Amino acid sequence: MNMMRKIAAVAGVLLAVGVPAGQASAAAVRTGDLNADAIDTYVRDYVERTGLPGAAVAVTKGDQIVRVAGYGHTAKGEAITKSTPMPLASLSKSFTAVGVLRLVDEGKIDLDAPVRSYLPEFTLADARATKITVRQLLQQTSGMSDRSFPELALDAPATLKDAVGMLRSYPLAGDPGAKMAYHNPNFAVAARLVEVVAGVPFADYMVQRVFGPLGMKSTATVNTTSELPGQAAGYIRAYGQILERSQPNWFINGGAGVVSTADDLGRWLAAQNGGGRVLTDQILKTTHTPSGVAESTYAMGWTTGKTLGGAPELRHTGWLLTHNAAQTLLPDSKYGIAVVTNTGMVSGDDALLISDGLIDILEGRSHSVQEPFTMSADYWLAGLSALVLGLGVMGVLRSGRWAHRREGKAVWRVGVRLVPYLVPIAFFFGLADLFGVVMNRAGTLEQITYVWLALYVFAAAGALSSAAVLVSRLVRLVRSRAGKPSSQRESVLASV
Repeated sequence: MNMMRKIAAVAGVLLAVGVPAGQASAAAVRTGDLNADAIDTYVRDYVERTGLPGAAVAVTKGDQIVRVAGYGHTAKGEAITKSTPMPLASLSKSFTAVGVLRLVDEGKIDLDAPVRSYLPEFTLADARATKITVRQLLQQTSGMSDRSFPELALDAPATLKDAVGMLRSYPLAGDPGAKMAYHNPNFAVAARLVEVVAGVPFADYMVQRVFGPLGMKSTATVNTTSELPGQAAGYIRAYGQILERSQPNWFINGGAGVVSTADDLGRWLAAQNGGGRVLTDQILKTTHTPSGVAESTYAMGWTTGKTLGGAPELRHTGWLLTHNAAQTLLPDSKYGIAVVTNTGMVSGDDALLISDGLIDILEGRSHSVQEPFTMSADYWLAGLSALVLGLGVMGVLRSGRWAHRREGKAVWRVGVRLVPYLVPIAFFFGLADLFGVVMNRAGTLEQITYVWLALYVFAAAGALSSAAVLVSRLVRLVRSRAGKPSSQRESVLASV
């Protein structure tokens, strides 16, 4: 299941109302040519209609640049250009994979050798970890998972060495090589492996052996989100508004630490389609071929699939809480598309929607500009939040009457009537866990305020209303029974 399907599942499970994942807002000209003018027209229209603060876009065909450009502004209010550095989030995994494969080409790493043969410090509280291979790290089939190591809910380490060291107290979630599970620490371990084998810091190695040779002079990789431009401050969407938010400090190197520009992304995409001295045919074939483990479509920083028109595609998405990104390769037409926007995950899936819109143009399909589903869903949730708060107020005001009607009832019968009010409270405090189950990523309640603020508010409103009704009814009930003669109280207790 890819990320967009997981997001749709979250919307269906948590909202349960008829809100479309995207809303049609404007027809585009039918064309089969994705040229610079068509790209500019589409992206500018998308920015205007959705209120997207800013985006960086790169489109290539074969080894030629079609368009690299920036649109809108950063959280600092600076104009985004083709030279503005933007965080690539999980698009970084495809770069880390290339870094590893450069060492494979040199005979310094064997993809099917155990990781510990190169990195003895890689230890988990699980004997099976000794069998994890380098290939399994890059294909996310190592057996590590957010279910056993909830990285985003833990304090962020400072270095790759520390990131690997944190794993030693945690078990695997499954057998190595048995199943694909998306997990950022796979690539943190791979990055640490690179710097140990190469004998230089991972950031330096990537500049020397990957970014530099590709001509990506404005690209780098960092350890934490606090080192990203502007500390990765960006935006989320809520109730039709764009809200500026800071990015919590996460460790991201290896799996999500690359910073790049539209200009450099154009060079990266061109190299992906053209091959050459750095991205050899063998590297491209290896990174683009899925593992097939348990029918996994995940390769090494790329996922295979098909466009709406049925053409094969390679894609990877990336999310921070304040930015999102997508890169797509279309092998048949030799087009490459990369988009980075400064809106966060789920509440603003703009990079993927813009990419899909550009593919619509390329495939000559009449289409409409899509909007993140939260732009519609939030209004439904606002109405539902107001409704549950109103019902809560009504329940509190009527608690005296409720208690009076239950005078003389057995305590257990009264308790049963109050149990349903615990459900909204449990839903609120279990919201992060529910997201974790649907999206296979562990997180926290505070992170939900970024991911989908309107849903958080709805859940909090339900929990608050339920708690208020529950407490007021219990207080009224206790007072009512405390005021009865002792003979009546004894009669009620005797019926329990």
